[in-house]
Amino acid sequence: MKIVTKDIRFGHEMLTLTNQRVLFWKKQQALVLSDIHIGKTAHFQQHGIAIPDTVLLKDLERLQLLIHYFSPKKLIVVGDLFHADYNQNFDVFVQWMQQFDGLEKTLIRGNHDRFSTAFYENLGFHTQKQQQYNALVFVHDAVKVEEDTFYISGHIHPGVRIQMKGRQYLKLPCFQVNSQQLILPAFSLFTGLNTRSELENVRNYAFTDDAILEF
Repeated sequence: MKIVTKDIRFGHEMLTLTNQRVLFWKKQQALVLSDIHIGKTAHFQQHGIAIPDTVLLKDLERLQLLIHYFSPKKLIVVGDLFHADYNQNFDVFVQWMQQFDGLEKTLIRGNHDRFSTAFYENLGFHTQKQQQYNALVFVHDAVKVEEDTFYISGHIHPGVRIQMKGRQYLKLPCFQVNSQQLILPAFSLFTGLNTRSELENVRNYAFTDDAILEF
């Protein structure tokens, strides 16, 4: 797995975007991601759709490599850690998470995060509806912005559609950024892409396995 990075200034902070669907906030030693959707593969399997178990395992392997690469002290999940009701994917995740007991873990609750606070605490996650560090606010879904405040959210699984030759086009996941809002790409590979621009005056940082591209 190749990790490509790009540093940007967002508000008063320097953030490192990656082509692996996470950002790193060096000042806080925090790895930030959104929309992992643990349990989605098993949920589809239970409804007769043959999704291979390797989908979840590949997401977890990628996250493990990113944690080892950046050596963060904090893990901030900006919503949708889980996808649906409890299923066998949860057990895989719980066992996998044990190797990172020393990591400070925060979950910003998303629309899929419906379990009790005690459930998440047993997994080592401190939960919040939103969390603010000085002028930087983490919230799952974009909200009305306030002056001198900067928001990092997820939820919409942003992407870009790039016109190719003829009628062909290419869709890529991206970070959407404007002066006060940054929308994270979905971390899980098992998600769709929303190619509508949700922000005004937006910069799209799309990425491939080998590069980060600005549109």
